[in-house]
Amino acid sequence: MRVNGQSGDCDRDGVYTMRRIAGRPTAVETRRSVIALTGLSFEARIAGPHAVISEGLQTPAILKAAVGQDSRGILSFGVCGGLAPDLQPGQWIVASSILFRDEFHDTDRRWSQSLLQLLPSARYAPIASVEYPLPHGEQRALFYASTGAVVSDMESHFGARLAAACRLPFAACRVVLNPAHRVLPPAALLKLKQGSPDLRAILRSAIAEPRQVRHLIRLALDASIATACLRQAKLLLGPNLGFPESQDESVAIVPLRSPVACR
Repeated sequence: MRVNGQSGDCDRDGVYTMRRIAGRPTAVETRRSVIALTGLSFEARIAGPHAVISEGLQTPAILKAAVGQDSRGILSFGVCGGLAPDLQPGQWIVASSILFRDEFHDTDRRWSQSLLQLLPSARYAPIASVEYPLPHGEQRALFYASTGAVVSDMESHFGARLAAACRLPFAACRVVLNPAHRVLPPAALLKLKQGSPDLRAILRSAIAEPRQVRHLIRLALDASIATACLRQAKLLLGPNLGFPESQDESVAIVPLRSPVACR
């Protein structure tokens, strides 16, 4: 898969540059862009023109193709699943670190500080990347107890790895869609099609197991809250997704606050 019709090459320093394809401008020609790593197509539309949609094991190659010599950094941006029991839909999390299996990735402190200031109700805490969604509350509770991560997504580790390889700043801000106590029904766990739900497959699943419909309705309501929060956050973060403009600016870490859902 290509990003906006482009592909990329890696230079000797490990920085991936873009080639022009079909006369389109490349990422190198777009000055100082921030690459947004997302998991869903609607997240990418909100994040802007430099967004990348994760596609599982293909994600590293897709992300490499999007990163140019003038890229400012990589931001993991989108929705997530709650692990901490006190989180509700609409709560923002700015990652203090990214956990994946036995990997540990620090996030860029200055960028994270900027995100905390721009998203005043955000919580500063570890985010876990997982290979598969955790569908039940018991699984999430055990995962929370063993890792200390307050939310999970399926993309952030890809961004953290590539940012480290390319010596780029990396940060992550994610908004809770489904809280820890919410049940993810089978239809919500079906494979996506290029970052979008397969509506026909969801309908077939719902017909086969009608009892999951009430969970799907609740999930849709949660999704509407999270989507509104993403749009609001994009306005607050601006075109460079909260990346600090001045290398000399000083931003104080915002203390942890009680979760406040964005409505």
